[in-house]
Amino acid sequence: MVKKATRSADSDVEVEDKGQKLQKVLANLGWGSRRKMEGWIDEGRVTLDGIVARLGDRVRSGQSIKLDGKPIEWEEAEQVRVLLYHKPVREVCSRSDPENRKTVFESLPKLKQGRWISVGRLDFNTSGVLLFTTDGALANALMHPSNSVEREYLVRVMGRVDDAMLERLQLGVELDDGPARFSDIQEGGGDGINRFFYVVLMEGRNREVRRLWESQGCTVSRLKRVRYGEVFLPSKLKKGQWLELPQRDVDVVYQMAGLPGRDTAPLSKKDQERRERFARKGQRAAGRRNRRSG
Repeated sequence: MVKKATRSADSDVEVEDKGQKLQKVLANLGWGSRRKMEGWIDEGRVTLDGIVARLGDRVRSGQSIKLDGKPIEWEEAEQVRVLLYHKPVREVCSRSDPENRKTVFESLPKLKQGRWISVGRLDFNTSGVLLFTTDGALANALMHPSNSVEREYLVRVMGRVDDAMLERLQLGVELDDGPARFSDIQEGGGDGINRFFYVVLMEGRNREVRRLWESQGCTVSRLKRVRYGEVFLPSKLKKGQWLELPQRDVDVVYQMAGLPGRDTAPLSKKDQERRERFARKGQRAAGRRNRRSG
């Protein structure tokens, strides 16, 4: 096994590169939390250079990692990237689909290093904000319930809605997988049995918005996520388009996750102009929401 050595800045002594902890590498690749990865290593599911890995193992550039016998491309990107993708309906959030439906990953730019990791999911019939990053630790932190990152949705509801129902949805109702509630509900227009609402969740459980409304006898006929934390969906970003966040916005995303920031890859001039154009639209959207909640 070849050990990579680096030269100290203060001397001519070569210092061995000890590598990174295996569970950290796997977590940063988006396979799950470090604790979950430690469990997989304990279960013998991970091999390092063909040998069953153990907790405490470190991995260096050039080594082979396999999970359940399948090789993992693990060379991490030197600089983090974060994308905002406007997911259309009728796309799945997995990397492949047994029914050959289109996946969100097909619309993303290709990477020379690392891989895109989705920050949560949106179901097949839901559109809107979906974040991607090359930093698995960031993705895991944003999704973790302890960070209470807000998810705001615009929902069209079919059924009679009264004040008592809205109060119940904010106080909390019991679903199959435990209690759930909206932290905020704002009127979004419409009348009769076909009305729009802006609703906010502090977690990302499966079909939670739909199930909350269904618990009150209503049906969700349209669902769109318009905000994830401080990241708004720009009105000019069309469905199926993506937008790369610049350093200042990535810093905000790391703050949302409670993590120290990391440098981003520099944007091309074209992407920078595109980003600034959409950012102006996002600021207008933020202003509209502030007026709704004010």
